[in-house]
Amino acid sequence: MRTANPTADGENEPWGEVAPEAARRLLVAAVEAFAERGYHATTTRDIAGRAGMSPAALYIHYKTKEELLHRISRIGHDKALEILTAAADGEGTAAERLADAVRYFVRWHAERHTTARVVQYELDALGAEHRAEIVELRRRSNAAVRRILVEGVRDGEFDVPDVPGTTLAVLSLCIDVARWFNTAGVRTPDEVGALYADLVLRMVAVRK
Repeated sequence: MRTANPTADGENEPWGEVAPEAARRLLVAAVEAFAERGYHATTTRDIAGRAGMSPAALYIHYKTKEELLHRISRIGHDKALEILTAAADGEGTAAERLADAVRYFVRWHAERHTTARVVQYELDALGAEHRAEIVELRRRSNAAVRRILVEGVRDGEFDVPDVPGTTLAVLSLCIDVARWFNTAGVRTPDEVGALYADLVLRMVAVRK
């Protein structure tokens, strides 16, 4: 049995990399507000209130609301790239590595569904410079999955006539989990990850 991806495990304290504590509280509050109301409908006063702080305190740590969104988006996309690159660079066949990529990417989107909705669906709210930075991270994530598919086709494991289109389909399938996942649902994040990994492997498998 293949071992769990270390980049996806041990994430029991979201935003642990954000310091000091006040900055972390504001970030958590922003995630909740953006996911609930949308970026444009959320004010800095809303965010500060959720964090139990004054609006003036927010500007000590973040100059603008957009800077908060960028910080959230950067951390989330760094994690996505870490998960997908670890799978692409891992041991095993292309099928095993693709299954790992999908399983752990889906699990992250389920476990962190509130964060993931903000990370994946508020990209257009970023300023031009920050948006370009995030688009580059997304391009690298796309490249990691595409590399697995190319190697699978090369080795005769996959039947994929359109690698770029299939890459987009795989990533879109994974990302959409953040939109519908409900912690009160019948499946756990691990179960959804396993289900999607199986579905993707069926999608790309060589026809017998």
